[in-house]
Amino acid sequence: MFDIGWSELLVIGVVALIVVGPKDLPRLFRTLGEVTGKARRMAREFQNAMNDAADESGVSDITSDLRKMANPKKYGIDVLKDATGELSAWSPDEPDGKPRASVAEQRAAAKERIAENTAARKARADADAADAAEMEDEPELLPDPAAEPPAEPAPAPGKPKTGTDA
Repeated sequence: MFDIGWSELLVIGVVALIVVGPKDLPRLFRTLGEVTGKARRMAREFQNAMNDAADESGVSDITSDLRKMANPKKYGIDVLKDATGELSAWSPDEPDGKPRASVAEQRAAAKERIAENTAARKARADADAADAAEMEDEPELLPDPAAEPPAEPAPAPGKPKTGTDA
């Protein structure tokens, strides 16, 4: 209450010893203790009288009601917060007014699309590899030596013939 440390008490004791004297010092401290006890007793009686008067006037009931109202679980504040949660997620930018998907939902959808695209690419790569393997198994087609050689292409109609052409 008074914030007096040991060093301050020592100084007070030395001053009291010098002023009062060693013979009367124990009587002084006894009297000081009795006065302090009486003051505490009076303060306690006053506080009890105030508490009794508050109980009679109904202040304690009001105090308990205020404490209950301060507790969100007693009055369903959590339910109210849950009900208004959908309103806080509402976006006026969306044409239908529905809230946008959360970041986690967007990431999950993107992950599914990536997995589908990866599976489709792998299936195409497997099909291409199977076609390539099938082509390797077929013999290479060589021209028939008994067949006539292909005819030379005719010259283009707009070019004149020169003497060097055969």
